[in-house]
Amino acid sequence: MQRIYITFVFVFLFVAGASAQSGNKLVAASAARGKTVYLQRCMVCHQADGGGVPKLNAPLDASTAVNGSDVAKLIKYIVKGFADRVEIDGELYSNAMPAAADLTDQQIADVLTFIRSNWSNKAGPVTTLQVKQTRSKLK
Repeated sequence: MQRIYITFVFVFLFVAGASAQSGNKLVAASAARGKTVYLQRCMVCHQADGGGVPKLNAPLDASTAVNGSDVAKLIKYIVKGFADRVEIDGELYSNAMPAAADLTDQQIADVLTFIRSNWSNKAGPVTTLQVKQTRSKLK
């Protein structure tokens, strides 16, 4: 009986490890695709280092808004744009962010996964399901 239990535990740990590695590869692939979107659509304003432009374009690196749990708000900013003056981490930013509603759910999930896991950010990935659900509420 103990031998069966040990075998079960070993198989469980092996499968769990393989799933984690597979998940890590999926997140890495999403972030790699997101980097391409970032370079094409976001870098001009938010800069290559995610530092933004003081008083104009908010930084994405080390931002509580980016690293926070309200992913829906980030998705909304991409889909609808943002024109209000905003305070982030004690600094005011006033440049409007144009809407990028033409991006697919996958592209939005990928770019947010890249942003939330790049530079000093350590936030979790964003899924296409999260984007789809949020986008459906914005219409």
